Formats: sequence, structure tokens, C-alpha cells
Amino acid sequence: MKGFSGFALLKNRLAVHLAVRRERLIIAAHGLRAALRPIPVRGQRPVVFFNASTRISSNSQNAAYSLLTAWAVRREGVPVIHWVCKSGMTCCVMGSSPEDASQPMPCRLCLKQSRVNYFGSRVRWFTYEQDERLAEALRNLPLDSLMDVVWDHLPLGEIVLPSIRWRLRVHNLVDDELTRNLYREFILSAWNVAREFKTLLDSLHPQACVLFNGQFFPEAVVRLLCLERGIRVVTHEVGMQPLTAFFTDGEATAYPIRIPDAFELSPEQDARLDSYLAQRFEGNFSMAGIEFWPEMKRLDPAFLEKLAGFKFLVPVFTNVIFDTSQPHANTLFPDMFTWLDLALEKARQHPETLFVIRAHPDEGRPGKASRESVAGWVKKTGAGSMPNVLFVPADEYISSYDLIRRSKFVLVYNSTIGLEASIMGAAVLSAGRSRYTQVPAVFFPDSRQSYEEQLEVFLAAKKVEPLPEHRRHARRFMYYQLFRSSLPFDDFIQPSGQRGYVQVLPFHAGSLSLATSRTIRAVLNGILSGGDFLVED
Repeated sequence: MKGFSGFALLKNRLAVHLAVRRERLIIAAHGLRAALRPIPVRGQRPVVFFNASTRISSNSQNAAYSLLTAWAVRREGVPVIHWVCKSGMTCCVMGSSPEDASQPMPCRLCLKQSRVNYFGSRVRWFTYEQDERLAEALRNLPLDSLMDVVWDHLPLGEIVLPSIRWRLRVHNLVDDELTRNLYREFILSAWNVAREFKTLLDSLHPQACVLFNGQFFPEAVVRLLCLERGIRVVTHEVGMQPLTAFFTDGEATAYPIRIPDAFELSPEQDARLDSYLAQRFEGNFSMAGIEFWPEMKRLDPAFLEKLAGFKFLVPVFTNVIFDTSQPHANTLFPDMFTWLDLALEKARQHPETLFVIRAHPDEGRPGKASRESVAGWVKKTGAGSMPNVLFVPADEYISSYDLIRRSKFVLVYNSTIGLEASIMGAAVLSAGRSRYTQVPAVFFPDSRQSYEEQLEVFLAAKKVEPLPEHRRHARRFMYYQLFRSSLPFDDFIQPSGQRGYVQVLPFHAGSLSLATSRTIRAVLNGILSGGDFLVED
């Protein structure tokens, strides 16, 4: 049996090796075709593509979206320049260790994949040269001072903060040597990115720059420098459906969507949305290749017995504290935990109400688990020992939708469940700015004081009703989010078997070619003509 297991492992490794080799040959062939086919259009300034925070040794969804889009732009006869890291940072977001900033970076693996991805492309590499003046200025700074570092007018300390939080999986940073070391290296690396990209801009004068995410420091620096020079910036993130992308000339992590005021769902569109929601309400959905709900449990008799002892139920839905959506969300409160502190205070004042605090399923994701978690907050504050507070950890898959159906109203920070709750007919009070607060889909006060007053009104009321327009706007927004702004790339990529990663397909493996894809038309129209990046309905 032992020998069989060894054989199976060897067989699996060989299969993975052959799959990677096959994909690299496909990518190289696509890159060569893109290089040979187009005739450059005279007078077209280049488009720069940059995504240093999407991958290391294989392609994530966003790495693939960038690559496919670059090929499509080249087919239009527009010059494309890939600006690519060649050990150009002492520490990068994906390769740095949260345990020790001095550990060697995986540059060899990353460069190997880069050479495959950009075969047959015009590439400008950037390397690292340390600015000794900046290094000396940073050497003995405490954490608070590192956060405030400005160098040659660039707020580097502020720019790298979301990356530090994401890499360390926390929001509230500890002023220890580990954190300071990583902060210093990120600042030095961000400054090197800035110097190198300024040189590129001086020589190229691009018409646009296409970036991943825009929050992580390499892309954030590039975005800022482009905007300073009046160069259009397009950012992208994963969409809300499997193997889809979201592109915008705003900030992808804020998810701006332009929905015409006159838009109303037709009966066919209503049916399409309802069909999707029927699956989602059973937990059958994924995002960025991650399935958050391996199973979904109904409310058990023990919970229902506990609930029977209270007049009201208020679910409290949290988010992942280090997520790149949080800088946008933190408008009424400095962070999610400050909001939870308020919810706990209100729970003490309202013993007649059962507060069910739900940790986000992604909070405990293997390899990406929060180090500053809602579970930790519950333990620190003693919330779990209160008779009218029930904590549901990230790995307990009871149905959030069952909680919503029995709720008096729903509290959210900025997670998608708030939009779904509005669609279900619940009153939703949001504490953070989210993608759906750009339309009147939930109650979202304009100040912390107004929020606290609204919360107290809801808790004191016998019944809370949503505003009539909330459900309508929630459905309109979700339809656009799912079927107009989430651009499907499933004709060009497929899951690789490695969680969250994909393989590029031969273009004729699907029903559409690159040239005739409605997704590619939407992306090209957006990048080259200032379109809205919405796919045809």
C-alpha cells in the first residue's frame, strides 16, 4: 500500500508538470500570434500593463485577465508594453514573508512565469537600486512615523499601509521589529517602483495604464503617478461570478457601476436574477475560484429553542478585516472592530434582542486566515459569555439566509450579504461604505452619530420595515453586478485544480474566438474608447 501511495503521488506530480508545460506552450503560442498578426496603427500611443501583485509561479484569475486583455489590445494594432518586475523590490506583497521580511523572495519562480507569459511581447523590466538616503531616513523610525512617511511628495507610508495589513492579515498593527522591518522594505520598494516608473513614463507617454486592483503598493504607486500626469488608469478585479472580471476607470476595489436611472428589470431579467439567487441562497456560489460554503446547514433545534427566549433577532454580519475593500468601507467608523464594540454596547442595553454575530466565511481560509479575527474579538471582549449574544465562527456553515428570514433587521459592515438581505425584504443598516451603498439599497447614515441614532430607533421599535425603494435598487444593482459588469472569461481560461488559479485555453476551445467575444469587445471599448466596461445583455 505504501508503494502504491508513492506511485500515486509521483503520477500526480507528473500530471501537474505536464499540465503546466501544456499551458506554457499555449501561452507562448498566443503571445507569438499576437506579436505577428497586428499591423500597428500609426499615431497610436502604447498601453502599459502592470500587475506585480497577482501571482508568483502560476496564473491567478487576475493575471490571466491582464494577459488576455493585453493580447486583445495588440490585435487592434495598439502597441502594448508590459512593465515587469525583475527583482525590482526587496519585498513584494505576494512574495514577502509575514514572519520575516529578510527571507529571500521567490523571484526565480516569478521570473520564470513572467518569461512564459510575456513571450513575444514588448517588455520593459525594472530592477532594484536602493536609495540610501531614504533607507537611512527610515532606519530608526517607529511605526507611527513610518505610516506618515512622505518622500518627494509621495505619501509612501500611506500607500503601503493596505499592503502591510493584507500581508500581515491584521488591521491594527503592532509596533514590533517584524512589522517595522516589513514596513521599511515596502516603503523602499514602493519608492524604487516610483523612480523606475517615472523613467518609463518619460520615454513612453502612454495613452492608458491597465493595473490589477490598485490598492497594493506597486500598483497604487503607478496609479498615482499616472493620474498626476493625466494618464488614464484602468483597474481590474475578480467579478461576482465564476471566471469573470470587473474592469473600471475608477477604483476596482470600490466597484463603481453606472446604472442608468431609467433601468428597470424586464420579466426575463427578473427570472434570470431569481434563478441565480435560488442557487446562492443554497450556498452554491464561488468568487475568485473560492467556494465559501462547502455545505449550508439549517437552523438547528437548539438554536431555535434559544431564539424562543427573545423577542427579536438581529444578525450582525462582519467582513475580513484586512480585505482591500476596508479602506473604502471605513467612513463612519475607523474600522470594523470599533463598530462591533458599538454593537456589543447595544446588546447590553437591549437584553430582549438576540444578537447573532457572524464571522465571514473567508476569515478562516487556509493560507489566508485572519490574525486579527472576529473570533479573537469575541474572546477578548467576552461577547460570547453574554446571554443575548451568539457567535457563529467562520467554519460553522449555518444558513445566513435563515437568520435573515427570522430577523427584525440586519446589521452589516460592507459584505455582500447586506445586498442579498435587502432583496429578501429585510431592513438593512450598513455601517461601512460598500459597492451597493452607491445606490439606495440599504439604510446608510451619513455620520456615526446618525448611525447610532438610527440603530437605537430600530432596536426600540416593535417592527422595522425597509424603505420601499431598497429592494428595487438592490435587485437592479445585483443584476448589473452579476450580468453586466462581471465580464465572463470562461471561453479562455479554466480552473487549474490549484485553488484560485487558472489555465489559459486554446482560443477555439470555447464557442467564441478572441476576436468575436462580447467580453473582449467590452474591455477594448473601455480601454481604447472610454466605454463603460459593461458586457452586452
